[in-house]
Amino acid sequence: MIKRTIDISEPAYLHLKHQQLLIDKKGETIAQIPIEDIGTLILQHPAIIITQAAVITCQKHNVALVFCDERYLPYSLLLPISDGNNLHAKILKQQIALTLPTKKRLWSQIVKQKITNQAKTLKAFDKTYQPLERLASKVKTGDPENLEAQAAQKYWRLLFGEQFRRDTELDGINSLLNYGYAIMRAMIARAIVGSGLHPALGLYHSNQYNGLCLADDLMEPFRPWVDFEVYRLAIDNPQIQVNKETKLPLLNLLAEPVQWEQQILPLMVACHYFLAVLKRAFEDSALQLIYPQRQTRR
Repeated sequence: MIKRTIDISEPAYLHLKHQQLLIDKKGETIAQIPIEDIGTLILQHPAIIITQAAVITCQKHNVALVFCDERYLPYSLLLPISDGNNLHAKILKQQIALTLPTKKRLWSQIVKQKITNQAKTLKAFDKTYQPLERLASKVKTGDPENLEAQAAQKYWRLLFGEQFRRDTELDGINSLLNYGYAIMRAMIARAIVGSGLHPALGLYHSNQYNGLCLADDLMEPFRPWVDFEVYRLAIDNPQIQVNKETKLPLLNLLAEPVQWEQQILPLMVACHYFLAVLKRAFEDSALQLIYPQRQTRR
C-alpha cells in the first residue's frame, strides 16, 4: 500500500483516537488519518503539539517523524529502535560484522549510480553530460580517486551555471535542495529501520555524531532526482524559496511510480525492495545493487 506523506506547516494539536491521527486547529478537528496509512509525518511549525500516545503509535507503525527548524527545513528525524523487524538482533550482528572490502565494494556501486543519475539529470535538460558518464565508468572499488567529488565539481556548474555555489547555509535554490534531500533521507531511513538494519552503521559515512550514516550512504543516487525537480522549479523563478508550492513536487517524489526490475512501484515501496537486495549483497559478492529507476522527464 502507498504510504502517505503528511506535511503540517501551521499551528496544530495532533492526538490519537482509535488508531487515527487527529489534527485539530483552533479546537476543531480538520483531519483524521489512519496512522497505518502514514509513511512520513513532517512537523514544520514551532506551535505544533503532538501527544506522546500519537508519537508512540506512529513509531509502532514505522512512521518517520520529521521535525523542522526555525527556517522550516527538516532538522531531526525520529525512528523506532525496536519492532522494525523481528530478526533485528540477527541482522544487526551481520551488519556490524561487515568487512571493509564489502563496504568498499558496495560504496563504489552507490557512487557509480549517483554519478550516472547526475548525468541523466543534465541530459534531460540538454546540458553537457558526457564528462559525468565517463567518470561513472571509471569508478573503482571504494572510489579511491574520489570521483564522487570530481563529478560534483563539474555537475553543479553544468546544471546551475558557473556562478552557482552549493552551500547548505544559503537560501534560495540551496535551501530547497536541503529540503528535498532531507525528505529523501527520511524515506531511506524509514526503509532501513523496516528492514532490521541500523541506520547509524554506514558503509562510507562514519561520523560518530551522525545517527543516520547508512541513510546518508544509500540516499546518494536519489539526490539528482531532487536536483531535477529543483532545477525545473528554478527555470522560471531564479529567486525560488521554500514554500507550499515549491515543496509539493519534492514531497510527491516519494509516491512517484518508478521502475523496479519488471514492476512499476511507488518510490517509497521500491525502497523496501532495494533494502532487501542490499542485505543479500552483504554476503553475495557477485550481487549488484539494484536502484529504482526514474523515467526522467521535463
